[in-house]
Amino acid sequence: MTGPTAHGRGLGQVSVAPTRTPAPRSPQQQPQLPPEQQPELSPQLGVEDLFGEPRSPEVEGRLDEKLRQAYFWMVNHAIISPHYDVEFHDPSRPRTVFRLGDSKAEVELPTDQSYSSFALLPLLTFAVRGRCLLVGGPGRGKTASAILMGVLAGYPVREVRRAMQHGHPQLTVQDMFGTPLPRDLVAAERLEDIDVAWRSWLGRRVKIVDEYNRIPTRTQSALLTVLADGYVEVFDQVYETRAAAWYLTANDDAGGGTYQVVDALRDRIDVVVKALSFNSRFLDDLVLRAERGLRPEENVPAAIVFDADEHARLHRQVVAVPLPQPVRRRLEFFAAQLELLEPAARQLEYRTKDTARLAGVDPHDIALQDTGRDKLADIGAQTLNGLSVRALQSLILYAKAMAYFRGDAQVTLDDLRAVLPFVLHDKVQPDLESPAFDDPERGPLRTDRVSWLRDLFDTACRQYDAEGLDTDDPVGQVLAELAVGLDDLPEQEVRRRLAHIEGLLAGWQDATKLHGHVYEDALALKYAHQRYSGYLRWLGWGGR
Repeated sequence: MTGPTAHGRGLGQVSVAPTRTPAPRSPQQQPQLPPEQQPELSPQLGVEDLFGEPRSPEVEGRLDEKLRQAYFWMVNHAIISPHYDVEFHDPSRPRTVFRLGDSKAEVELPTDQSYSSFALLPLLTFAVRGRCLLVGGPGRGKTASAILMGVLAGYPVREVRRAMQHGHPQLTVQDMFGTPLPRDLVAAERLEDIDVAWRSWLGRRVKIVDEYNRIPTRTQSALLTVLADGYVEVFDQVYETRAAAWYLTANDDAGGGTYQVVDALRDRIDVVVKALSFNSRFLDDLVLRAERGLRPEENVPAAIVFDADEHARLHRQVVAVPLPQPVRRRLEFFAAQLELLEPAARQLEYRTKDTARLAGVDPHDIALQDTGRDKLADIGAQTLNGLSVRALQSLILYAKAMAYFRGDAQVTLDDLRAVLPFVLHDKVQPDLESPAFDDPERGPLRTDRVSWLRDLFDTACRQYDAEGLDTDDPVGQVLAELAVGLDDLPEQEVRRRLAHIEGLLAGWQDATKLHGHVYEDALALKYAHQRYSGYLRWLGWGGR
């Protein structure tokens, strides 16, 4: 239950009711992994489970169930965030939508368990040991939420507060990471003779940096090294940090502050979550907390605390959740739309927005020369950049975490769609001068990055369906044949495959425009052709 008077009461209570009943799955939907790699999932629950005795110890030991218990404790008792903005729907049930006000703002009632991003994404970050940026105005619970994550990792709340790094304009590298011992500074003849007293927070499984956009640029660079490579260097001494979940906070999502955040540091952040505004209908909860002096972080139940071993197992189980090929194909199709900038170069490989950016030219200016495609239908015309490998990796990992959290045996399209806007929030830059934003109905998408990214993905999925790519994927068949290997492949078969590749490219010459997915398919066919051509030459040299 989430509602007025629910928060602040029963802080030490974890409900014994099950949190999720997995949907029935067909045998074809089951993961094809060895038993030892199968994720631990919630069992099918019946009426007796719902209304009978508390769950068995076996069920209570499930880490996915424990993670969901942590979530529901947070939203029911700790964090006042009645915003169910991560919506899921049961396709077998009708959608119920109301439209309010002059703008016809939609109030859609989810037909499946939905979630608050402000509680959910930090928890998923905990599970994948990722990097989460919490943004929003002062006093909206960003730091409190991060502290809760530290307590969920088993650290006493007082230690979590002490270990938290507070950004300020005078923060030096030594202040943040470690100080050389004074006696060594005087007596040492070489840098390697200086011992550094490293700060204890570096070894924690949950690391918190409050107001990271107030840290000086030089210290940000050192922080980047820790985030990206897992080590820090002071006076030629190196400290390697352990895998950890990172939580950074900032008062605005543009990353502005006392210092501009360096791009590389922003790029290392996996998800961006907004602390939404306070709903005044929940004022009673604030009154209750004030009267009783309640602080959720000081009352976290032991039942939802993850020790180091559980945290490590949780991460392994999340990573083991399969990403099935149909979902992967849609992600490929979506990502392929964003990078192409046809007029940016002559050579095929360089016809990208990155080519324009590296040349110091605004991709929007070059895109104006492209008159061959429908800029309203082409989602690539709405962005100034494509997706990096790092962004795709983060997206895959958080989609797995979402599926694991929901008790899915494998990643579904809904899981991917749910996390995509938060992972790509700062990774994909909109071209606000694109004609796609001129429609008054789409005007709010200029400022609502989450809805815009979800709209991009939904549009890509509709285009994917319209082209029937689930059942018609000749390039996928070419790559699948190549993936089997070239060993002992006869010359006649190699020549047949080369002719097939050339036939596919010839068929596209006049029949289709160079859309993003066609561009990447053409590059893939060129790659396959080169592999087969090289093998054919090797056969001609007498290889076998």
